[in-house]
Amino acid sequence: MADKASFAVLVLNQISKAGLERLPAGRYLTGKDLAEPDAILVRSADMHSMAIPASVLAIGRAGAGTNNIPVQALNARGVPVFNTPGANANAVKELVLAGMLMAARRLGAAQHFVAQLDGADGLDKAIEEGKKPFAGFELANQTLGVIGLGKVGCLVADAAIKLGMHVLGYDPDITVDAAWSLPSQVQRAASVEDVLRNAQLVTLHVPLVEATRHLVNADRLRLMRADGVLLNFSREGVADDAAVVAALDARRLGAYVCDFPNRAILRHPQVIAFPHLGASTREAEENCARMVADQLRDFLEHGNIRNAVNFPQVTMARESNWRVAIANSNVPNMLGQISTAMAQAGLNIHNMVNKSRGDMAYTLVDVDSAVDPSVLETIRAIDGVLAVRYLPVA
Repeated sequence: MADKASFAVLVLNQISKAGLERLPAGRYLTGKDLAEPDAILVRSADMHSMAIPASVLAIGRAGAGTNNIPVQALNARGVPVFNTPGANANAVKELVLAGMLMAARRLGAAQHFVAQLDGADGLDKAIEEGKKPFAGFELANQTLGVIGLGKVGCLVADAAIKLGMHVLGYDPDITVDAAWSLPSQVQRAASVEDVLRNAQLVTLHVPLVEATRHLVNADRLRLMRADGVLLNFSREGVADDAAVVAALDARRLGAYVCDFPNRAILRHPQVIAFPHLGASTREAEENCARMVADQLRDFLEHGNIRNAVNFPQVTMARESNWRVAIANSNVPNMLGQISTAMAQAGLNIHNMVNKSRGDMAYTLVDVDSAVDPSVLETIRAIDGVLAVRYLPVA
C-alpha cells in the first residue's frame, strides 16, 4: 500500500502517455508489476479471474464498457469503477458512418472483386462487366433507426441528419443531457419494434446488460425490411448472431455490420465485421486516458466521484483540511450513525454530501479538525459500512 503522500496505480493495458502524464510522478507510481496498488487502470484486460488486491481503492476503465470488470464483487468492497462515457464517442460515430456507407454501396465486396482481378489486357472490360452486382443505394432520404440515445447515439443521429437522412430514435432511459443534445429533427419511436419496422438501417448503441442481451432476436428481425441493414457497435450479444445469420441466409435481412467478429458470422458474404476498432484512434485513446486519469486522481486525493458505473455522482469542493469518505450500503439511519460517531469524538461537521444509487450510498464529510484513527474504526464498525477513507490535506 502506498503511503498517504503517494499512490500506486497498476496499469493492466497500454494506456496513452497523455493520460499517465495527468498523474504527477512526484506523487504517483504507475507500472505493470505493483503488488499492492491503490488503484488499477485498465482498457480491455479481463479482470474477472484476477485476484484483485485488498489494497485497491478504485478501478479506472479507459473506455465506456465495463463488462471485463467484476463490478458486483467490487460493490461489496465499496470500490468504485470509473469509466469514460463520451470520450471515444466521435471515433465510434465515424466508424458507424463508415459501416453505413460500406453496406449501402457494397464497398467491401466491391473492393474484394477488384483485388481478385488480373491486371493483364482486358482489365477495363472485366471491371465494367463485373461491377453490376455492387450497385447500392444512397443514404440521403433513407430512414436510420437509432436504438440507444447516449453520447454516441446522439452523434450518429446528428451526422445522419446532416447526410440528408431521416432519423427515428428510441431510448426509454434517455438522460436529460442526452435529450438536450439530441437534434430536434429526430422522430421519437415508441418501441424497438417501431424502429425495426420503419427504418432502412438500424444502429444499436446500448450497453450489454441482461435486459439488452439479444435485444435484436429472431422475432424482431422478422420486422425488418428484406434489404435492411443492421449495425451493432454496442457490444457482442446485443444482437443474436445466430438469428442474424439465419435472417441473412433467408434473405430477410440485407446486411449486418458490427465490430465484434466471431465464428458465427466470420466470412459470411453479407457481414461486414471490424476487429474491435470502435475506439481505436489516437484521439479516442488519448481522450479516454486523460479523462479516466483525472477522475481517478480526484477520487484518490479528494474522494470525489465522477462517472462511476456503480456509485452515485458525488463531488464537494474542499472547505476544510480534513475529509472523510464513506461508502456504504443504502440503508436507513446511516447518516445518523456517522454523524453521531463524529459528534461523540468532538468533531464539528463543516460540510457534508450524501447520495445514493440503487443499493450503494456514498458520503463525503469535511470536519474542522484532525480525525483520530479510532473514529475511523468506529465508523468502519457500523453495520453496512463498506469502506472508509481519511483524506487530510498534506
